[in-house]
Amino acid sequence: MMTDAEIRERMAERLLAAQSPWGRTRLTLYVRRKRMAWNAVTGFARAIKRAFDIVVAAGAIVMFSPVFLFLALAVKLDGGPVFFRQTRYGLNGREFKMLKFRSMCVDAEARLKDLLDRNEKKEGITFKMKDDPRITKIGRIIRKTSLDEMPQFWNVLVGEMSIVGPRPPVRREVELYEQRHRRRFNVKPGITCLWQVGEREGGLFEIGDRNSIDFEEQVELDVRYIESQSFWKDIWLLIKTVPAILFGKGA
Repeated sequence: MMTDAEIRERMAERLLAAQSPWGRTRLTLYVRRKRMAWNAVTGFARAIKRAFDIVVAAGAIVMFSPVFLFLALAVKLDGGPVFFRQTRYGLNGREFKMLKFRSMCVDAEARLKDLLDRNEKKEGITFKMKDDPRITKIGRIIRKTSLDEMPQFWNVLVGEMSIVGPRPPVRREVELYEQRHRRRFNVKPGITCLWQVGEREGGLFEIGDRNSIDFEEQVELDVRYIESQSFWKDIWLLIKTVPAILFGKGA
């Protein structure tokens, strides 16, 4: 591997050579070759990730279809529509409708403004409240077990989300974003991510309480994932999501 000094010397040589017509042509060809190689590598990685998303999402929808039907019936008997469709922001800041099994009363969005002063998240961008009065009886159960998130496999299947990636924010959050927070929009949003399983230190078997992670740290962890994502990391995060839910770390 070349040292920093050797890299700087190599670049200086190329810049000097580029001062001649032939040198400029060689430099242009070099840059194009490097760009094509990079596009090929990143394109292949995106294709692998998309294939992984389709296989997992389709498999989950088929495998858990009896669970879906049971939950749909339970939510319906609780009163109101089965699904909650909410505008979220994904890749490049594009809007899409994220699906959940409804766990709150039908006027939950309208009642939020009256509860903002009881927000437990000190930064005020995301909202978290213990014993939120908007949550229904069945809603408390499915939120505790994250079963309300299962319809998002459909969002993954149609390409709006990924299995692993930053959680998609709502409009109120995006309106409070600073520029550095928008780096989350560089990839598709996901169902699970580093802070969802409480992985803060990068430990292989690390699982923690996501509720103790504030917004700024969530962004830091999302950026860390974006800069180091890999196929095997996605698989491992998906696996770690199961014990995170079972042991109440995502409650």
